[in-house]
Amino acid sequence: MKSALITGIGGQDGSYLTEFLLSQGYEVHGIVRRSSIFTTDRIDHLYEDPHTPRARLKLHYGDLSDGASLKHIVDQAQPDEIYNLGAQSHVAVSYQMPEYTANVDALGMLRLLNVVKEFIESSGKQVRVYQAGTSEMFGAAPAPQSETTPFHPRSPYAVAKVFAHYQTINHREAFGMFASNGILFNHESERRGETFVTRKITRAATRIKLGLQSKLYLGNINSIRDWGHAEDYVRAMWMILQHDRPDDFVVATGESHSVQEFVEEVFGRLDLDWKEFVEIDERYLRPAEVENLRGISDKVRKTLGWYPKVTFTELVDRMVANDLELARQEGTLRDGGHSVTLRGAATH
Repeated sequence: MKSALITGIGGQDGSYLTEFLLSQGYEVHGIVRRSSIFTTDRIDHLYEDPHTPRARLKLHYGDLSDGASLKHIVDQAQPDEIYNLGAQSHVAVSYQMPEYTANVDALGMLRLLNVVKEFIESSGKQVRVYQAGTSEMFGAAPAPQSETTPFHPRSPYAVAKVFAHYQTINHREAFGMFASNGILFNHESERRGETFVTRKITRAATRIKLGLQSKLYLGNINSIRDWGHAEDYVRAMWMILQHDRPDDFVVATGESHSVQEFVEEVFGRLDLDWKEFVEIDERYLRPAEVENLRGISDKVRKTLGWYPKVTFTELVDRMVANDLELARQEGTLRDGGHSVTLRGAATH
């Protein structure tokens, strides 16, 4: 049985990757940050009591800012594959917390790579490492973008990810490690956090439809993104580590839409005129805007045979259906005198 270690297992990508790896017969270890409340709701449906002999999902407390905890977890998990999905991944927050973002997203990967290097040297075990890059690293570079497009990051988050990208390459070239980068363009889902623009839109529109909300405030609705579904993208992560040699791959649909188009699609499915409910708030504008991201994923398609299965239309359909159910549940609770806001996916 192969063993995989996932940082950021409680996030959108972590939950889908965990599902996928378990379906492939892996034992999965995940790193979660200690908190006074549970933050693992996205993977609760996969979790089994660790005392159960058949349990193949094991969680460990740790943090990318703490090298000692990373070493302890790697020694315990004895992983064949490591997927570094942990990050402070919100662009706006990275401007408010640039040092923390750099510590976790940039230095965090350096810590992890050094821990893995030492583990390989002491154990003799081969470990394959995946670093989750982002299209934000391209920033102001003209679209479309491929593996050969020069990076031009436009946020502390993107700058930190560029550091992690090149540090991964450096460990590969300097120490012969199997360390690969996936440069993933925007991927969304029903499990996306509600502060990210796509989920913010679907949550607000469905609540507006049921009279639970009156307005949706957005920033730059003219920015253009290449949106896919997270289920497809975690499959690409796995395929990258199954390749016969470490390499770097852009993962994207090759199809782009503006934020306004996404808004129109969502509100249209609910028979609402978005112009009546959407207002622009300058507080949501970035200090340095990224206008146009569209990926060229020819390399990953030709080399690994990856392709996206979920279309843009299906992505919107799934997110709207999920959040409409959440809004209905919220409405029922309010009608019953409960002031409760439901969070997360309505179904697993």
